[in-house]
Amino acid sequence: MNSFKPKNRILMGPGPSNVHPRVLEALSRAPLGHLDPQFIELMDEIKSLLQYTFRTKSNAAFVLSGPGSLGMEACLVNLVEPGSEVVVCIGGYFANRMAQIVEKIGGVPVMVKDTWGRAFDPQKLEDTLNEHPGAKTVAFVHAETSTGALQNIKELSSIAHRYGCMVVADTVTSLGTTEVSVDEWELDAVYSCSQKGLACVAGMAPVVFSDRAQEFIKNRNKIGSWFNDLNLLMGYWSGEKRAYHHTAPSNQFYGLHEALILLKDEGLDNAWRRHKENSVKLIKKLNELGLKPLVPDGERIPNLITVLVPEGIDEAKVRAELLARHSCEIGAGLGELAGKVWRIGLMGYNSNEKMIDFFIGALKDVLKK
Repeated sequence: MNSFKPKNRILMGPGPSNVHPRVLEALSRAPLGHLDPQFIELMDEIKSLLQYTFRTKSNAAFVLSGPGSLGMEACLVNLVEPGSEVVVCIGGYFANRMAQIVEKIGGVPVMVKDTWGRAFDPQKLEDTLNEHPGAKTVAFVHAETSTGALQNIKELSSIAHRYGCMVVADTVTSLGTTEVSVDEWELDAVYSCSQKGLACVAGMAPVVFSDRAQEFIKNRNKIGSWFNDLNLLMGYWSGEKRAYHHTAPSNQFYGLHEALILLKDEGLDNAWRRHKENSVKLIKKLNELGLKPLVPDGERIPNLITVLVPEGIDEAKVRAELLARHSCEIGAGLGELAGKVWRIGLMGYNSNEKMIDFFIGALKDVLKK
C-alpha cells in the first residue's frame, strides 16, 4: 500500500465544507499532551473564542471531542432525566434524531411535527405545552440541515420558558453563518459542529450550557453517561487545576482555534452578512437555470440552499457527474425529501462569489449532458 492521497474536492454539500489554508497549516503542527500547560492555555483561548461566537458569557462553553451528534447527545443526556417529558419540535431529519436520543436515554419524547421545508409554527409548541404541563425540556433545531429551513428559535425559546421548560438548541448548521445569540435568546444547552460554518475539519462539537442548566445538572439524579457528564467535563475545562478526563485531540484543537480566530477577525456581523448576500446571488443564478428553492424566502438557511429537482431529472446521476467531471460534491435529500431535492452548501470559507460562479458553471455543464 502507498500513502493515501485524496483528490481535491469542492465541498458544496451540507457539510463538511472546505477549510482555510491557515486552518490546514495549524492542523499540521507538533502535537501536545492534553494536560500540557500550553494546551491548557489553548483550551482557555478556545473557550473565549466560543463565548464570542455563541454570544454568551457562560463559563461552560467548550468543545467535545466528537462530531455534532455527540454534542446533541451530550446536551440531552445532561438535561433529560429518566421518565421526564421532552417536547421535540420536528420539521426534519435531525429533529427526529433528537427524539430518538431522548427515548434511548429514558426520557419520554413528545413529538410535535410540522411541514418539512418550513419554519416551525410556534403555536404548535404553545398548544403542546398546554397539553403537557409536566414537560421539563423543549428541544429544536435552529437550521434544519435536511430541509434548508431556518427556525425562529428566539420565539420558540421564549414560549418554552413561559412554561418553565429548559431549552436544547441545535446550531450545527447555523453557527458562524447566521445569528446565534445564546444569552439573549435564553438557550440552556446548545451544540454545534466544526466542519460547516466554522470551516474547520469534522470531529469537534462546540457546546454551551447556561448557568441555569449547570445548576440543574449539579442537583439532578445520576447522569447516564460517563463521557458526556458535564460535571466531569467542567473539571477538565475550568479551574486552575485541571482534572484528566480524556485525551483531547490537540491537532484538531489547533485547527478549530485558527478557524475561530479567522471568524473573529472577520467579525460575526460581517460573516452573517456575507453568507446572506451570497445566498441571494446563488438563488438568483439557480432561478436563471429554472431551479427553484424548496424553502420560501424569509425562512431559508443562508448557507444551505435546498433546491427542488426538476421532473425527469435523475438527481443521483447529476450528483455523480458533478463529482466525476468537476470534483464537486453536493448533497442528496434525506427522509421525506430523499430523491426530491439537492442540498447546496455555501458556508464558511466556501461562501464567496468565485465559488458560486464555479458551481453554476459546473451544474450547467452537467445538466446539458
